[in-house]
Amino acid sequence: MENRVQEIIEQQVLSVAKAVEEKIDDEIAALEKLDLDDIEVLRERRLQQMKKMAEKRSRWISLGHGEYSEIFSEKDFFSIVKASDRVVCHFYRENWPCKVVDKHLGILAKQHIETRFIKIQAEKSPFLAEKLKIVVLPTIALIKNAKVEDYVVGFDELGGSDDFSTEELEERLGKGEVIFFEGESSLKPSKKPQTRNVRHGSKSNDDSDSE
Repeated sequence: MENRVQEIIEQQVLSVAKAVEEKIDDEIAALEKLDLDDIEVLRERRLQQMKKMAEKRSRWISLGHGEYSEIFSEKDFFSIVKASDRVVCHFYRENWPCKVVDKHLGILAKQHIETRFIKIQAEKSPFLAEKLKIVVLPTIALIKNAKVEDYVVGFDELGGSDDFSTEELEERLGKGEVIFFEGESSLKPSKKPQTRNVRHGSKSNDDSDSE
């Protein structure tokens, strides 16, 4: 029985290896068929992609991406979420847990220039705190296209203590799709909260949400 299992495993490994080899052979054959015109087209396409990415990076930087910054008014919050497609906002107070979050977000802001990272003091932004139902601090709001799509509340999803790693928080933000992240998260999926529109002055049924 053991020999049979081993034989099946070996056959599966050989089958996968053969499929990979055939795929590589096909790719090599396709490259060999390219003429100078085809190569020039691919080169031009790549240059255009690089140009578009450079333009995006330039725009992101002009909007304050690449840094973890504090904002001091609710008006600034609304301006930021309208201007940037992806925003990570830390609602904080002056305590140790929030300082831990600050440390990690400061690192991630530089790594993920595609997203705006900000913090705002919850006690000095009562309208936002009430509208977004911010109760536990720290709370990180994950905002896409001016809507809060998800929250990271306290440290429950990060191991339950303040010694979580930057990579763990990065995976959690990646799961919320508020940063570009290609890795796989090892964290348990959380229940996605109801989307709340946070555009300043907009009318929405979400305004009447209550706990």
